[in-house]
Amino acid sequence: MAITIDGSGTITGASTLATTVASPTLTTPNINSAQFATVSGTAPLFAARAWVNFNGTGTVAIRASGNVSSITDNGTGDYTVNFTTAMPDIDYTVCASGMRNTAYATSANTIIVGLKSNTTYSSNFSTGSFTITTHLPSTAAEADPIAVCVSIFR
Repeated sequence: MAITIDGSGTITGASTLATTVASPTLTTPNINSAQFATVSGTAPLFAARAWVNFNGTGTVAIRASGNVSSITDNGTGDYTVNFTTAMPDIDYTVCASGMRNTAYATSANTIIVGLKSNTTYSSNFSTGSFTITTHLPSTAAEADPIAVCVSIFR
Protein backbone atom coordinates (compact mmCIF):
# COMPACT_ATOMS: atom_id res chain seq x y z
CA MET A 1 0.00 0.00 0.00
CA ALA A 2 1.38 3.41 -0.98
CA ILE A 3 1.40 6.20 1.56
CA THR A 4 1.02 9.78 0.34
CA ILE A 5 0.92 13.15 2.08
CA ASP A 6 -0.94 16.00 0.43
CA GLY A 7 -0.10 19.71 0.73
CA SER A 8 -2.21 20.11 3.88
CA GLY A 9 -0.33 17.37 5.74
CA THR A 10 -3.07 14.71 5.43
CA ILE A 11 -1.80 11.14 5.07
CA THR A 12 -3.71 8.76 2.85
CA GLY A 13 -3.25 5.03 2.41
CA ALA A 14 -2.21 4.25 5.99
CA SER A 15 -4.82 2.69 8.21
CA THR A 16 -2.70 2.58 11.40
CA LEU A 17 -1.02 6.00 11.17
CA ALA A 18 -2.37 9.31 12.39
CA THR A 19 -4.20 11.10 9.61
CA THR A 20 -2.56 14.52 10.04
CA VAL A 21 1.10 15.54 10.29
CA ALA A 22 1.90 18.81 12.00
CA SER A 23 3.44 21.30 9.58
CA PRO A 24 6.60 22.92 10.92
CA THR A 25 6.70 26.68 11.31
CA LEU A 26 9.91 28.22 10.02
CA THR A 27 10.96 31.65 11.20
CA THR A 28 13.59 34.07 10.02
CA PRO A 29 16.25 34.94 12.63
CA ASN A 30 15.89 38.41 14.12
CA ILE A 31 19.03 40.36 13.24
CA ASN A 32 19.20 43.72 14.94
CA SER A 33 22.31 45.93 14.74
CA ALA A 34 24.51 42.98 13.73
CA GLN A 35 23.46 41.18 16.89
CA PHE A 36 21.90 37.70 16.93
CA ALA A 37 19.69 36.24 19.63
CA THR A 38 21.64 33.79 21.75
CA VAL A 39 20.53 30.22 22.35
CA SER A 40 20.68 30.70 26.10
CA GLY A 41 21.63 33.62 28.33
CA THR A 42 21.55 37.31 27.56
CA ALA A 43 25.05 38.01 26.21
CA PRO A 44 24.99 39.07 22.52
CA LEU A 45 26.51 36.96 19.75
CA PHE A 46 28.40 38.76 16.98
CA ALA A 47 29.15 37.09 13.67
CA ALA A 48 32.50 37.38 11.91
CA ARG A 49 32.44 39.70 8.89
CA ALA A 50 35.18 37.65 7.22
CA TRP A 51 37.51 34.71 7.92
CA VAL A 52 40.21 32.75 6.14
CA ASN A 53 42.47 29.73 6.65
CA PHE A 54 45.41 29.70 4.25
CA ASN A 55 48.76 28.06 3.56
CA GLY A 56 51.52 30.68 3.71
CA THR A 57 54.35 28.57 2.24
CA GLY A 58 55.33 28.25 -1.42
CA THR A 59 52.39 29.33 -3.55
CA VAL A 60 49.95 30.85 -1.05
CA ALA A 61 46.63 29.02 -1.14
CA ILE A 62 43.32 29.59 0.63
CA ARG A 63 42.05 26.39 2.24
CA ALA A 64 38.65 27.84 3.23
CA SER A 65 37.23 31.32 3.66
CA GLY A 66 34.23 33.59 4.00
CA ASN A 67 34.21 37.09 2.46
CA VAL A 68 37.90 36.82 1.54
CA SER A 69 38.56 36.99 -2.21
CA SER A 70 42.31 36.39 -2.18
CA ILE A 71 45.59 36.54 -0.29
CA THR A 72 48.49 38.53 -1.71
CA ASP A 73 51.99 37.21 -0.89
CA ASN A 74 54.14 40.33 -0.40
CA GLY A 75 57.29 38.37 0.50
CA THR A 76 58.44 36.18 3.39
CA GLY A 77 55.96 36.41 6.25
CA ASP A 78 54.05 39.33 4.70
CA TYR A 79 50.47 38.87 3.42
CA THR A 80 47.58 41.09 2.37
CA VAL A 81 44.08 39.74 3.03
CA ASN A 82 41.60 41.05 0.42
CA PHE A 83 37.87 41.21 1.14
CA THR A 84 35.17 40.11 -1.30
CA THR A 85 32.79 42.73 0.15
CA ALA A 86 34.43 45.76 1.74
CA MET A 87 34.11 46.57 5.43
CA PRO A 88 31.91 49.59 6.28
CA ASP A 89 34.94 51.45 7.72
CA ILE A 90 38.48 50.76 8.97
CA ASP A 91 37.52 50.18 12.60
CA TYR A 92 37.31 46.39 12.42
CA THR A 93 39.19 43.89 14.56
CA VAL A 94 41.59 41.26 13.22
CA CYS A 95 42.23 38.07 15.20
CA ALA A 96 44.91 35.76 13.81
CA SER A 97 47.03 32.75 14.63
CA GLY A 98 49.61 30.75 12.76
CA MET A 99 51.50 27.48 12.78
CA ARG A 100 55.00 26.99 11.49
CA ASN A 101 56.65 23.97 9.99
CA THR A 102 58.56 21.87 12.52
CA ALA A 103 61.61 22.21 10.28
CA TYR A 104 62.16 25.67 11.83
CA ALA A 105 62.67 24.27 15.33
CA THR A 106 62.07 21.22 17.45
CA SER A 107 60.28 23.24 20.14
CA ALA A 108 56.74 24.61 20.08
CA ASN A 109 55.14 24.69 16.67
CA THR A 110 53.88 28.28 16.94
CA ILE A 111 54.37 31.52 15.10
CA ILE A 112 53.57 35.14 15.96
CA VAL A 113 51.02 36.82 13.69
CA GLY A 114 50.60 40.58 13.79
CA LEU A 115 49.24 43.49 11.82
CA LYS A 116 51.82 45.09 9.59
CA SER A 117 53.41 48.06 11.30
CA ASN A 118 53.18 51.46 9.62
CA THR A 119 53.41 55.04 10.85
CA THR A 120 49.65 55.65 11.13
CA TYR A 121 46.68 53.54 12.14
CA SER A 122 44.79 54.35 8.95
CA SER A 123 47.61 53.06 6.72
CA ASN A 124 47.41 49.60 8.37
CA PHE A 125 43.75 49.11 7.42
CA SER A 126 41.57 49.83 4.42
CA THR A 127 37.95 48.90 3.83
CA GLY A 128 39.07 46.44 1.14
CA SER A 129 42.09 44.77 2.76
CA PHE A 130 44.69 44.68 5.53
CA THR A 131 48.23 43.35 5.83
CA ILE A 132 49.64 40.92 8.40
CA THR A 133 53.13 39.69 9.11
CA THR A 134 54.24 36.38 10.60
CA HIS A 135 57.35 35.98 12.77
CA LEU A 136 59.29 33.30 14.60
CA PRO A 137 58.93 33.79 18.36
CA SER A 138 62.59 33.14 19.13
CA THR A 139 64.23 35.52 16.65
CA ALA A 140 61.37 37.75 15.44
CA ALA A 141 62.50 36.94 11.89
CA GLU A 142 59.70 36.91 9.34
CA ALA A 143 58.73 33.37 8.30
CA ASP A 144 56.19 31.65 6.06
CA PRO A 145 53.81 29.55 8.18
CA ILE A 146 52.13 26.35 7.00
CA ALA A 147 48.82 27.66 8.34
CA VAL A 148 47.40 31.10 9.06
CA CYS A 149 43.87 31.49 10.44
CA VAL A 150 42.27 34.95 10.51
CA SER A 151 38.84 36.23 11.57
CA ILE A 152 37.56 39.77 11.20
CA PHE A 153 34.88 41.35 13.41
CA ARG A 154 33.08 44.69 13.11
